[in-house]
Amino acid sequence: MKASRRAVPDGARPGSVALVRGAVVALTTALVSVTGLLAFLAGRAARQVVTPAARVADTRLVDVDTAAQTITLDRTAQTVLPGRYGLFTTGTQDYLKLGTVLTADDATVTRKLLTQIGADDRLSGAAAFSGWYFTRPEELHLPFESISVPTSLGPAPAWVFPAPAPTDVWAIHVHGRGTTRSESLRAVPVFHAAGITSLIASYRNDGEAPPSAGGTSALGATEWSDIDQAIASARRRGARRVVLFGWSMGGAVVLQVALNSAHRDLIAGIVLDSPVVDWRQVLTHQARLMGLPGPLAKVALDALGRSWAGRLTGSDVAIPFDELDLVSRAAELTSPTLILHSNGDDFVPPDASRLLHAARPELVEFEEFEVAGHTKLWNYDEERWAAAVHGWLARHGLTGAAVAGS
Repeated sequence: MKASRRAVPDGARPGSVALVRGAVVALTTALVSVTGLLAFLAGRAARQVVTPAARVADTRLVDVDTAAQTITLDRTAQTVLPGRYGLFTTGTQDYLKLGTVLTADDATVTRKLLTQIGADDRLSGAAAFSGWYFTRPEELHLPFESISVPTSLGPAPAWVFPAPAPTDVWAIHVHGRGTTRSESLRAVPVFHAAGITSLIASYRNDGEAPPSAGGTSALGATEWSDIDQAIASARRRGARRVVLFGWSMGGAVVLQVALNSAHRDLIAGIVLDSPVVDWRQVLTHQARLMGLPGPLAKVALDALGRSWAGRLTGSDVAIPFDELDLVSRAAELTSPTLILHSNGDDFVPPDASRLLHAARPELVEFEEFEVAGHTKLWNYDEERWAAAVHGWLARHGLTGAAVAGS
């Protein structure tokens, strides 16, 4: 009996077949390697999105004149802007208040110091320019109380600034990603002047409130429940109408509260400063700024939305981007809304804010600023910012509110 042999294609020798097989194996290995590299890079990009952000130095302290009380910084698009700002630094002081621009050239900017610096002070050269301005509630020179808001993860710290007279209208202030409650302090005076009590809330994974199991951000998809509990706390203290105020990612959180809250009957209005209205637009834009190729950014976003990719992205939960897209869900909004956004915002561009206004012009007012940076509208033009917020509150009958129960 003859031994069986595999058929060899016409014109192909056994050695040629081996070469083809080797090429196929090599190509397959290369494809797996490229796919693995793409997954690795996409995972790294995705992790940056959900990992709580750390403050990063974005300017350099060049000189401090203690006699003139001025500070000189590297010139950037932000440090040259007019207005009042803050500067995070390290050394004998960790935060400085900065006033108006005094001089500027192509390389540096000199501003007035609003925090006293002495000859013995020593400051690091690396610094971070900030819109916070206020860092502690005492700086507002208004009565306040520190409270705890019970959440499913434990007590979350909050500040309450009572209105000048008893009122049933409260504002719940919600900070953005990578910041703390202090970011919201700027808004308190205009609400206080309008006769509204303010509660400045914290939420999971912000470094003050209790962390989630994995400690990662859900971009508003889970954080909103902590703010819902803040509304419940306000309700127990006499609130009958609530204005939600969100900064940046705090805007995404607030919008989820507006759609999902067990206390929707209390929500009388929404104010948003530089808000995230559609995370896909924001993250795609930020990926371009980072120089990430479009396909890589798309893979990273897709991975963030998949529960099975949690080990790759590091995310506690799959990010429900459709639920967080308030342009698509504009019809579900029921509360009067004021959006404050700048065309100079290169971190969260105002495109989605404009689209939300266009989708619901009868419900959503849009106040567009120019030049001002992300969440720095108050700093750039405090008078216009305060007038816009106060005017909107007045138009909706939310100033000088009645005493609870009257």
